[in-house]
Amino acid sequence: MQPQGTRASLPSARARELVRGAYDLHVHVEPDLATRRIDDLSLAHRFEELGLAGFVLKSHYVPTAERAAVVRAAVPGVRALGSITLNAGVGGLNAQAVEIAARGGARIVWLPTVDAENEASEDGPKPAKQPVWRKIQDEFVAAGVAGGPVPLDDRLGPVLEVVARHGLVLATGHLGRAEIHAAVDAALAAGVQQVVVTHPDYPTQGVPVGEQRELAARGALLERCFAPIHTGKVSWEMTFDAIRATGPEHNVLSTDLGQPANPPVEDGLALMADRLLDAGFTEDEVRVMAVVNTRMLADG
Repeated sequence: MQPQGTRASLPSARARELVRGAYDLHVHVEPDLATRRIDDLSLAHRFEELGLAGFVLKSHYVPTAERAAVVRAAVPGVRALGSITLNAGVGGLNAQAVEIAARGGARIVWLPTVDAENEASEDGPKPAKQPVWRKIQDEFVAAGVAGGPVPLDDRLGPVLEVVARHGLVLATGHLGRAEIHAAVDAALAAGVQQVVVTHPDYPTQGVPVGEQRELAARGALLERCFAPIHTGKVSWEMTFDAIRATGPEHNVLSTDLGQPANPPVEDGLALMADRLLDAGFTEDEVRVMAVVNTRMLADG
């Protein structure tokens, strides 16, 4: 077996079949401000060929609902879904921007990512290899157009009201550990039915397993992303342990793929399935995380 972070073999036929019908709820593809390995239309065709149901287009900078609608029209066999990420470029915690995205068909609302106070802070752990968006953020600073950070303040309440009213999924983005708890509690209190804790094991989130159990018990789903594991920012062993501790029913698989050096986006879920099966998870457990839970979030 190749060292963690370098394994790039093709998924097994068993894994391909196991994730058939799944959604990938977290992909980064062209067009984007960063170079990506595939565009959205090409990805839709690849998903159709492999029997995958659809994907959510994630951008750190722009809403993607209208773009997803074009992809659905061009490739009707795959359900591309849009989203909005509440960074400075859309006005941060901007309830009107969320309302517009919802009316346009967005499915997921991510709380701040690149402009989260947690990411802007010099405190706390950071991955050794920095993501490509940090260079983009530095370019905004150099150009005099930087807008972050975006704090969790009293504008969160109106945002959550819109999310709840439209039945959208709220994801915690790159919030820090304490902010994640606050956001989940506020979302549930506001009537948001579907809350996802974005890659809780990632260094800048760093949510201990005990706290992940608490979040799951309150009704949140825990997202396990392939890309940070593949690149060594999160270990496979940590991922396996966290899933076992919280229960597969409280976890959801996604890829966070699209980076040119990483495996193809359409392979990510099946590659995860192979690793989980190798670690002793059952086919039923993998299918719950890869298919049942992703379809529940995508379909509402």
